[in-house]
Amino acid sequence: MKQIKVLTVSFNTRIENHEIPAFRGAIVDKVGRDSILFHNHLAGDAFLYKYPLIQYKTIQGKPTIVCIDYGVDEIHKFFENRDWSLKISDRWLDMKIDSLNMNQFTMQVWDKQWRYSILNWIALNQENHEKYLAIESLTERISFLERTLIGNIISMAKGISWDVDKPIKLSISEIKNSKPVSLKGKRVMGFTLDFTTNVFLPNYIGLGKSVSLGYGVVRSKKNDQ
Repeated sequence: MKQIKVLTVSFNTRIENHEIPAFRGAIVDKVGRDSILFHNHLAGDAFLYKYPLIQYKTIQGKPTIVCIDYGVDEIHKFFENRDWSLKISDRWLDMKIDSLNMNQFTMQVWDKQWRYSILNWIALNQENHEKYLAIESLTERISFLERTLIGNIISMAKGISWDVDKPIKLSISEIKNSKPVSLKGKRVMGFTLDFTTNVFLPNYIGLGKSVSLGYGVVRSKKNDQ
């Protein structure tokens, strides 16, 4: 069991999904590159291979920052600036807060199931993508993706120092689409699907690869239990 805080901040302007990297870069320029949680880069070309605690995305077209655990304490480095304006795609945006939501959650494996959707989930690296394509059975492909998604939840748990002490159960109920998406100049497969699991997941957190750039956004669906 682990208690975490999640802060979701949306601004009252609009950007396109492909502008999320520029949005992140503009925020990093404001706070300075010494604040590693904002960009997960170490010295030189090294990366901090850890679940991002500050994530950038769009919610209904609005640029949004989702801060998790220690990321909640770090976000003040942006807000303490007098000028919040950002330059994105050769235009200046006057960033004013549209909504700010702070919640505390208990992360644990429960005895009931929760229903979620996940948008543009990048589940597969190049090696796993080849394994996935080699699977002929649809049932086995879904099982492969279910194991991958459980692994993503475990990686997230490690990133927030949550020790998962019970088996995670997860079932994909519907794959709505799978399509190539552009990531750092490369085409990778993005899945949008519905699933159930016995782990409670906070709204708008990311799972999978490149969650800091708005991929793999989890949203809760109406739960019957």
